[in-house]
Amino acid sequence: MYLLLQTTWDFILRHQGLMGSPFFPVLFSFSIYLFFCLPYVLMDCLSVWVPLIRRYKTQPNNTVTLKSIKSCLAFCLYNHLVFILPLTVLHWYWRPVHLPREAPSVPSLVGGVLACLLLFDFQYFVWHLLHHKIPWLYRTFHKVHHSYTATSALTTEHSGAWEMLSLAFFAGINPYLLRCHPLTELAFFVLNIWLSVDDHCGYDLPWAPHHWVPFGLYGGAPHHDLHHLTFKSNYAPYFTHWDRLAGTLLRQPPHHEHHQHPE
Repeated sequence: MYLLLQTTWDFILRHQGLMGSPFFPVLFSFSIYLFFCLPYVLMDCLSVWVPLIRRYKTQPNNTVTLKSIKSCLAFCLYNHLVFILPLTVLHWYWRPVHLPREAPSVPSLVGGVLACLLLFDFQYFVWHLLHHKIPWLYRTFHKVHHSYTATSALTTEHSGAWEMLSLAFFAGINPYLLRCHPLTELAFFVLNIWLSVDDHCGYDLPWAPHHWVPFGLYGGAPHHDLHHLTFKSNYAPYFTHWDRLAGTLLRQPPHHEHHQHPE
């Protein structure tokens, strides 16, 4: 396994000119995001005619429209070009990339990715809870992400600049704080994007990550879809332990409840 990591890292080192470019983080994150979204977008399009796909939707009566797809893509592209790109150029200028020759060990990579993920989960839980409990924060910053009460893959990054930059800051600072190897950092970024898309995909598929983790410790798409449906539960993005401790964990939607945007 370590040989595979070193081979992968050697390949990256041969292309470190690209890795060190100020445009690489934007191109990388946007491309990976679209790559993970594409299968779900295709499923959304086919679900209108294929009942087998629709049966796995968390909200079967919801239909993803072409208008919403265009809107979410435009929103995401705008945020990357107007906000992420200038910041990555500044970061490139102030902190040039220096890559080590050796790949991380397997335990180091796995442990680092898991530590980054758990820390991000806690940071976003606190941020998210505050932006729902304080009405001004919700109205000013977070409400745009709740434009859709039914999630779909492209709604993952349908958010305002403050929310996008906050989450990007958490994701970017954690590998630095934990002194992770650049390959560990890269692996965390890819995993974090994938899990975020899976959270918002709107499907409870048999092979989804929340079916892999025992004892309901990981929420997944059904967990986060309930948050968009009720607005007052399931604030942690991935794991369920913080919501359990805070008393905000919800497994099933309450019956006969009218859901609307909080003011």
